[in-house]
Amino acid sequence: MPRKQRICIPEHTYHATSRCIEKRHLMHSDEMKELMLSVLEMALEKYHFELINYTLMGNHFHFLIRTLNGGESISRIMQFIKSQFARRYNRIMNRTGPFWNERFSDTIIELAPEPVAMFFMILLYMAFNPVKSGIVTDPRKYRYGGIHCYLDKEYIPPVTITLHEYFLNLGATFEERIKKFLEIEANYKKRIFPDGVFA
Repeated sequence: MPRKQRICIPEHTYHATSRCIEKRHLMHSDEMKELMLSVLEMALEKYHFELINYTLMGNHFHFLIRTLNGGESISRIMQFIKSQFARRYNRIMNRTGPFWNERFSDTIIELAPEPVAMFFMILLYMAFNPVKSGIVTDPRKYRYGGIHCYLDKEYIPPVTITLHEYFLNLGATFEERIKKFLEIEANYKKRIFPDGVFA
Protein backbone atom coordinates (compact mmCIF):
# COMPACT_ATOMS: atom_id res chain seq x y z
CA MET A 1 0.00 0.00 0.00
CA PRO A 2 1.57 3.36 -0.99
CA ARG A 3 2.37 5.85 1.73
CA LYS A 4 -0.05 8.73 2.16
CA GLN A 5 1.30 11.81 0.43
CA ARG A 6 2.46 14.53 2.81
CA ILE A 7 0.58 17.83 2.63
CA CYS A 8 3.18 20.61 2.47
CA ILE A 9 1.80 24.15 2.65
CA PRO A 10 3.67 27.38 3.43
CA GLU A 11 2.40 29.65 6.21
CA HIS A 12 0.93 26.70 8.11
CA THR A 13 1.62 25.26 11.56
CA TYR A 14 2.51 21.58 11.88
CA HIS A 15 2.45 19.43 14.99
CA ALA A 16 5.18 16.93 14.09
CA THR A 17 6.13 13.94 16.18
CA SER A 18 8.38 10.90 15.82
CA ARG A 19 9.51 7.97 17.98
CA CYS A 20 12.85 6.26 18.50
CA ILE A 21 13.37 2.82 16.97
CA GLU A 22 11.33 0.15 18.77
CA LYS A 23 10.04 2.98 20.99
CA ARG A 24 13.28 2.69 23.00
CA HIS A 25 14.27 5.53 25.33
CA LEU A 26 17.32 6.52 23.34
CA MET A 27 16.87 10.22 24.10
CA HIS A 28 16.42 9.72 27.82
CA SER A 29 19.64 11.44 28.93
CA ASP A 30 20.11 15.19 29.23
CA GLU A 31 23.06 14.84 26.84
CA MET A 32 20.84 13.55 24.05
CA LYS A 33 18.12 16.12 24.65
CA GLU A 34 20.77 18.84 24.51
CA LEU A 35 21.97 17.30 21.27
CA MET A 36 18.47 17.60 19.81
CA LEU A 37 18.30 21.24 20.86
CA SER A 38 21.55 21.93 19.05
CA VAL A 39 20.24 20.19 15.93
CA LEU A 40 17.05 22.27 16.10
CA GLU A 41 19.12 25.45 16.21
CA MET A 42 21.17 24.19 13.26
CA ALA A 43 17.94 23.68 11.31
CA LEU A 44 16.75 27.19 12.18
CA GLU A 45 20.01 28.64 10.92
CA LYS A 46 19.94 26.60 7.70
CA TYR A 47 16.26 26.82 6.77
CA HIS A 48 13.55 29.47 6.76
CA PHE A 49 10.86 28.40 9.27
CA GLU A 50 9.64 29.12 12.79
CA LEU A 51 9.86 26.81 15.77
CA ILE A 52 6.70 27.52 17.76
CA ASN A 53 7.15 24.96 20.54
CA TYR A 54 8.88 21.68 21.37
CA THR A 55 8.81 18.91 23.95
CA LEU A 56 11.60 16.34 24.11
CA MET A 57 10.85 13.01 25.76
CA GLY A 58 12.93 9.89 26.31
CA ASN A 59 11.64 7.98 23.30
CA HIS A 60 9.94 10.62 21.15
CA PHE A 61 9.60 14.32 20.45
CA HIS A 62 6.89 16.85 19.66
CA PHE A 63 7.54 19.95 17.55
CA LEU A 64 5.25 22.79 16.52
CA ILE A 65 6.75 24.17 13.32
CA ARG A 66 5.39 26.96 11.15
CA THR A 67 6.46 26.88 7.52
CA LEU A 68 7.00 30.20 5.76
CA ASN A 69 6.59 31.62 2.28
CA GLY A 70 9.79 31.09 0.38
CA GLY A 71 10.98 28.58 2.95
CA GLU A 72 11.43 24.84 2.92
CA SER A 73 8.63 22.31 3.23
CA ILE A 74 7.88 20.52 6.48
CA SER A 75 9.23 17.33 4.89
CA ARG A 76 12.59 18.93 4.13
CA ILE A 77 12.87 20.50 7.58
CA MET A 78 12.04 17.28 9.38
CA GLN A 79 14.29 15.19 7.16
CA PHE A 80 17.21 17.42 8.10
CA ILE A 81 16.45 17.38 11.83
CA LYS A 82 15.95 13.63 12.06
CA SER A 83 18.90 12.67 9.87
CA GLN A 84 21.30 15.08 11.57
CA PHE A 85 20.31 13.90 15.03
CA ALA A 86 20.54 10.20 14.08
CA ARG A 87 23.97 10.68 12.50
CA ARG A 88 25.32 12.45 15.57
CA TYR A 89 23.74 10.01 17.99
CA ASN A 90 25.19 6.99 16.21
CA ARG A 91 28.63 8.58 16.12
CA ILE A 92 28.58 9.44 19.83
CA MET A 93 27.26 6.01 20.83
CA ASN A 94 29.44 4.10 18.33
CA ARG A 95 26.22 2.67 16.91
CA THR A 96 24.98 1.75 13.43
CA GLY A 97 21.52 1.26 11.99
CA PRO A 98 18.29 3.27 11.93
CA PHE A 99 17.46 5.53 14.86
CA TRP A 100 13.83 6.44 14.17
CA ASN A 101 10.88 4.06 14.34
CA GLU A 102 8.92 5.52 11.40
CA ARG A 103 8.45 8.61 9.28
CA PHE A 104 7.21 11.54 11.31
CA SER A 105 3.49 12.09 11.72
CA ASP A 106 1.92 15.52 11.50
CA THR A 107 -1.26 17.49 12.06
CA ILE A 108 -1.82 20.84 10.36
CA ILE A 109 -3.37 23.27 12.82
CA GLU A 110 -4.95 25.61 10.30
CA LEU A 111 -6.81 22.77 8.59
CA ALA A 112 -8.65 21.80 11.78
CA PRO A 113 -12.35 22.80 12.10
CA GLU A 114 -11.39 25.15 14.96
CA PRO A 115 -7.71 26.07 14.43
CA VAL A 116 -7.30 28.31 17.48
CA ALA A 117 -8.78 25.73 19.85
CA MET A 118 -6.67 23.02 18.20
CA PHE A 119 -3.51 25.09 18.61
CA PHE A 120 -3.95 25.54 22.34
CA MET A 121 -5.01 21.93 22.83
CA ILE A 122 -1.82 20.71 21.13
CA LEU A 123 0.35 23.30 22.87
CA LEU A 124 -0.90 22.08 26.25
CA TYR A 125 -0.86 18.43 25.22
CA MET A 126 2.83 18.84 24.47
CA ALA A 127 3.46 20.67 27.74
CA PHE A 128 1.69 18.05 29.85
CA ASN A 129 3.37 15.08 28.15
CA PRO A 130 6.03 14.77 30.90
CA VAL A 131 3.31 15.21 33.54
CA LYS A 132 1.23 12.36 32.17
CA SER A 133 4.42 10.28 31.97
CA GLY A 134 5.04 10.85 35.67
CA ILE A 135 8.32 12.71 35.18
CA VAL A 136 7.15 15.97 36.77
CA THR A 137 3.98 17.23 38.45
CA ASP A 138 3.89 20.52 36.53
CA PRO A 139 5.06 21.47 33.00
CA ARG A 140 6.92 24.40 34.55
CA LYS A 141 9.26 21.91 36.23
CA TYR A 142 10.25 20.20 32.98
CA ARG A 143 13.47 21.45 31.45
CA TYR A 144 13.03 20.27 27.88
CA GLY A 145 9.87 22.02 26.79
CA GLY A 146 9.29 25.33 25.04
CA ILE A 147 6.09 26.03 27.00
CA HIS A 148 8.17 28.21 29.33
CA CYS A 149 8.19 30.86 26.58
CA TYR A 150 4.40 31.07 26.83
CA LEU A 151 4.41 31.31 30.63
CA ASP A 152 7.37 33.52 31.51
CA LYS A 153 8.16 36.81 29.78
CA GLU A 154 11.75 36.73 31.06
CA TYR A 155 12.51 33.15 30.02
CA ILE A 156 15.44 32.74 27.64
CA PRO A 157 15.00 29.50 25.68
CA PRO A 158 17.95 27.30 24.69
CA VAL A 159 16.70 27.34 21.09
CA THR A 160 14.97 30.13 19.18
CA ILE A 161 11.19 30.08 19.73
CA THR A 162 8.69 32.24 17.85
CA LEU A 163 5.46 32.84 19.74
CA HIS A 164 2.50 31.87 17.57
CA GLU A 165 0.06 34.49 16.34
CA TYR A 166 -2.82 32.70 18.10
CA PHE A 167 -1.06 33.29 21.42
CA LEU A 168 -0.19 36.89 20.51
CA ASN A 169 -3.85 37.52 19.68
CA LEU A 170 -4.88 36.72 23.28
CA GLY A 171 -4.06 40.27 24.35
CA ALA A 172 -2.21 43.50 23.65
CA THR A 173 0.46 42.81 26.28
CA PHE A 174 2.25 39.71 27.49
CA GLU A 175 0.49 40.07 30.84
CA GLU A 176 -2.93 40.05 29.15
CA ARG A 177 -1.95 37.01 27.08
CA ILE A 178 -0.66 35.12 30.11
CA LYS A 179 -3.87 35.78 32.04
CA LYS A 180 -5.99 34.39 29.20
CA PHE A 181 -3.60 31.50 28.57
CA LEU A 182 -3.73 30.47 32.23
CA GLU A 183 -7.52 30.28 31.94
CA ILE A 184 -7.14 28.02 28.91
CA GLU A 185 -4.63 25.88 30.83
CA ALA A 186 -6.96 25.59 33.81
CA ASN A 187 -9.79 24.35 31.58
CA TYR A 188 -7.43 21.88 29.92
CA LYS A 189 -6.36 20.44 33.28
CA LYS A 190 -9.98 20.02 34.34
CA ARG A 191 -10.65 17.93 31.23
CA ILE A 192 -7.44 15.88 31.32
CA PHE A 193 -7.14 15.50 35.10
CA PRO A 194 -10.74 15.62 36.37
CA ASP A 195 -9.76 14.25 39.77
CA GLY A 196 -7.15 16.97 40.23
CA VAL A 197 -4.25 14.50 40.30
CA PHE A 198 -1.63 15.47 37.71
CA ALA A 199 0.86 12.59 38.16
